[in-house]
Amino acid sequence: ITDLLATGEPLDEVQREAEAALEFARQARFGVVADSITGQLRLIRTLRGLTPQFVSFNDAEFDESRFEQHLAEDPGLRVVACWYWIRKLQARFLAGAYASAIEAAENARRLLWMPTTFELAEYQLYAALARAALCDAASATERTRHQEALAAHHRQLQEWAKNCPANFEDRAVLVAAEIARIEGRETDAMRLYERAIAAARANGFVHNEALASELAARFYSARGIERIAQFYLREARNGYLRWGADGKVRQLDQLHPPLGTDEPVPDARRTIGAPIEHLELATVLKVSESVSGEIMLEKLIDMLLRTAIEHAGANRGLLILPRGGELSIEAEANTDGHAVTVQLREAPVAGSPLPESVVHYAARTKESVILDDAPAAGPFSGDAYFREQRARSVLCLPLVKQGSLVALLYLENSLAPNVFTPARTAVLKLLASQAAMALESSRLYRELQERESKIRRLVDANVVGVLISHLDGQVVEANDAFLDMVGFTRDDLASGRIKWTDLTPPEWQAVSRRAVEQLRATGSADLFEKEYFRKDGTRVPALVAAAALAGTPAETVAFVVDLRERKAADEALLRAREELARVTRVSTLGELAASIAHEINQPLAAVATYAGAALQWLGRDTPNVDRARDAVERTVQENEHAGKIVSRVRALVKKVPSRTEPLGINTVVLEVLEMTRNELQRDGISLKTELSADNPLVLGDRVQLQQVLLNLVLNAVEAMRQPGISPRELSITSRREGENEVFVEVRDSGPGFEAETLDRIFDPFFTTKPDGMGMGLS
Repeated sequence: ITDLLATGEPLDEVQREAEAALEFARQARFGVVADSITGQLRLIRTLRGLTPQFVSFNDAEFDESRFEQHLAEDPGLRVVACWYWIRKLQARFLAGAYASAIEAAENARRLLWMPTTFELAEYQLYAALARAALCDAASATERTRHQEALAAHHRQLQEWAKNCPANFEDRAVLVAAEIARIEGRETDAMRLYERAIAAARANGFVHNEALASELAARFYSARGIERIAQFYLREARNGYLRWGADGKVRQLDQLHPPLGTDEPVPDARRTIGAPIEHLELATVLKVSESVSGEIMLEKLIDMLLRTAIEHAGANRGLLILPRGGELSIEAEANTDGHAVTVQLREAPVAGSPLPESVVHYAARTKESVILDDAPAAGPFSGDAYFREQRARSVLCLPLVKQGSLVALLYLENSLAPNVFTPARTAVLKLLASQAAMALESSRLYRELQERESKIRRLVDANVVGVLISHLDGQVVEANDAFLDMVGFTRDDLASGRIKWTDLTPPEWQAVSRRAVEQLRATGSADLFEKEYFRKDGTRVPALVAAAALAGTPAETVAFVVDLRERKAADEALLRAREELARVTRVSTLGELAASIAHEINQPLAAVATYAGAALQWLGRDTPNVDRARDAVERTVQENEHAGKIVSRVRALVKKVPSRTEPLGINTVVLEVLEMTRNELQRDGISLKTELSADNPLVLGDRVQLQQVLLNLVLNAVEAMRQPGISPRELSITSRREGENEVFVEVRDSGPGFEAETLDRIFDPFFTTKPDGMGMGLS
């Protein structure tokens, strides 16, 4: 069964073999054999379209997850499990579920064993193709990982193909084609796809021929070459049909509806269709080369209309472009039989001399319209244009790229019917394909010119610094604003001595590298700050944004804003804020002056008391030295107490830089409560504290934390002074929050805030107090 699957035998025959073998294995109770055949039969049934969903093995008789659990639980089924995951890898890839295919490939890889079987060959092929399919949408890191694995699969297939080309050449070459596609080697990819198809056909692998044709179709479709893509798609569909993979055929028909339909019967509005054999090769090459080689829009339009008139036998032609939902005539060509004249013009289709019904039908359906004798009875004969004009033969050809209408080519001959013969229309059909791509390229080129013009105006305006550089750092162009910013001259730039990598200080190199990686991955870099060295060694802070430019070698354009003025303003603002905070502290201490004086008086009174007692103990007839020593020690303690109070006050008032250090948060709370104890007692406020038992350490500035708590406590005291508030309670709580945070809460029984006030309490100078400064919480 494995050999039949690998060689592409008709799937209905392989299914009969598999079902007979499975029945025999079950009757003989060969469990391992039955499990092995089950995985193969699941793939066959899925490919034949016998499961409800093409992307799954599941049906009424089989459950993927239950079978996979069965394989995982029995170590003796390691080989069987490996084969099953390879079959699932094949199925998922053919269904287009590439991420699921990679997951199956990884499960298989962990179970791979040494003997080489066809299953292992299928693993190498389909795992490689799945990774290739995921490369386009992958991030830079994922793309690299996929490409490394893809290269390893390719090396193994190449080795096998060298030893046995009949079996493995088509597989190795198909993977090589996908690698060329990913690397942008389009000519190599075209050649390799065709070679893979030829090798599969020569060796009778109809399924691999179909697979290679499908991937070739995908390659051409992604590049807008739809006619060739359709050819390969039909080849793939026919190959899958011959294999018996009806489920795969249905999937292709759903993704590409025209594939499953018969060719329409020719009628008066038939789509042009002459076999390529009718074309004279030199004419085809001349048409293709002349149109596709032009990039300037005006010249392209002129060449397109002249070529169409010359090769179609028309005496009038129009090029019509879609503009903002309407159709507009862009140019008109006429001939007197000897020369063709082309005039560029812009006019709406509505009201212009042409059969509007024909043009709108072709634009709406994207189908060609050909009328052999326009005035004769037909679906368009009622158009007023045909009653008023003498047009006999008419052709309207839509120019389509990747399903989107790019333009319409309208041709007519007013003298004779049946002018647009199959041979002539075949040339025009090829011309339309080339012209659609050329017009789109021309439009993109014009947009690129406009963008470059905008960039050039921005560069020359010197509003911001602009530099164009290679990713390795070499600056190739810069405007005067950037050169002035870094202190270099035009001569320095011309000498090639300026590299942004050399201008970047060591501590900013990592930031710049991240920007380069983002540029490689996405084509642009988010706004970021950095510094540049100036020529004199000083530094300039800057805000930078960058975008990749097309070309080889890769270049980027960076926009640089000088932040020196902003930094200076920020520093001035910071100094002002620090000074304002100090003034706020002084103001707060002014409010606490009485409380602080009372606080200092207590230890000073104690000092006097203890000092007097010491004198008395020493002045006795028999001096009591022990009691005197005790009084002196208490004097010293109270003196230290007073000194600490003064130090705290001085620290709050002094203009000192902030200093972060480990400190116990409870200690800070208690220091503030010592300062405000008299204030609380005077207003009859009861104090309740619930402080964390372990006095958790935090990294902070002691003075700033004291200021925060002091403001909160004094605000609470003022709030509770209002009449009618009872009881007056203040509670302070501290506790750990998680592993890395400490929570401190100051709660009072005052009236609280209104909702609109709550939203503004941290705004500078906002206050609800009649004489408040609005700076405490800010």
